[in-house]
Amino acid sequence: MGSALALCMGAVAAAEVEVLHWWTAGGEARSVDELKGLLASQGHRWRDFAVEGGGGDSAMAALKDRVQQGNPPAAAQIKGPAIQQWGRLGVLANLDDIAREQAWDAQVPKVVADVMKYNGHYVAVPVNVHRVNWLWINRDALRKAGARPPRTWDEFFAVAERLQKVGIIPVAHGGQSWQDFTTFETVALGIGGAEFYRRAFVQLDPNALRSPTMERVLTTFRRIKTYTDKGAPGRDWNKATAMVISGQAGMQFMGDWAKGEFLAAKQVPGEQFLCVAAPGTERSYIFNIDSFAMFQLKDPKATEGQRALVKTIMSPKFQENFNLNKGSIPVVTGINRDRFDRCGQESSAHFVASAMLNNLVPSIAHRMVQDDATEKAVRETVAAFWNDDRITAEDTMAALAVLRR
Repeated sequence: MGSALALCMGAVAAAEVEVLHWWTAGGEARSVDELKGLLASQGHRWRDFAVEGGGGDSAMAALKDRVQQGNPPAAAQIKGPAIQQWGRLGVLANLDDIAREQAWDAQVPKVVADVMKYNGHYVAVPVNVHRVNWLWINRDALRKAGARPPRTWDEFFAVAERLQKVGIIPVAHGGQSWQDFTTFETVALGIGGAEFYRRAFVQLDPNALRSPTMERVLTTFRRIKTYTDKGAPGRDWNKATAMVISGQAGMQFMGDWAKGEFLAAKQVPGEQFLCVAAPGTERSYIFNIDSFAMFQLKDPKATEGQRALVKTIMSPKFQENFNLNKGSIPVVTGINRDRFDRCGQESSAHFVASAMLNNLVPSIAHRMVQDDATEKAVRETVAAFWNDDRITAEDTMAALAVLRR
């Protein structure tokens, strides 16, 4: 009788937590399963808000429709400035009490916390941190070239020359606008430093966008292209990574999601491949953060499940397991890093150190800084410069300088 009553009470207490996300394959799917299991252990049921087309326009249109109808999901995978846009509509839930309970301000760098807040109040929860400014290197290719990992741009181009001389493509690149943009922002940080990066891409300061520093960024960026191969245009990023894995190419600029490709190929960091900070960026960090915005709900039971979801995402157990699966690092401090590989441990150390040095900057290429329209305009301007040698650095700087909102 007692056990039956307990089961009945448990069924009554269970809440359904509806979540819009597009983590459906590989390590991301395993991570979601982990989150579902942790919620189930607390008596709550996860339900996917499935939208064909993943995280694109169709997902956001469906979400907007649901919110306008007064029936939003508990959570949606939203990041960067889009969180502020939803906040202005007055539909996001205030998470300040949970943030106080779990001491988010003490565990999350301010520059990250600010992205999760609207009008000073937490309305979203960060899940992980990706470092964008990595340089991935095939170690055997480096040996054949008789070179060491480059720390400066002069060293980088010297290594590229050596690789070319031994018949190895120096830089594996996928000629898609977002990949061009990823390389560009990495070069900008390496040439100009964190303060220049913020002035140029966060503030869209015309003086920074038309400065001698930006000219050096653009000329360095274009010089990299001369060390890519003719098959680069249109190539997917993972195919470029495969070139480094096989030794066909020596190096690639890409965020830490590339590590999953090396690991899937049974390669070990420090042995077959190296993960090093891109030239000039060892003491700085471009971050790309996945997050869930939480919506105001009418049903108290659904709200209870939502709050359990928020607490679970920020729990050490989930932060550790999710990021081990995804290749990223935990966003909160105090997580045991022993199970993380060399790249993960180095990323974690640089994340903390960069935050202390005020050298932690958000990725404009991965929609952490500007609204979609501005990001697209900058991205297309950068891609045009990369793809058309007739476009000068001066032309590009002039185009960028008029983009300020």
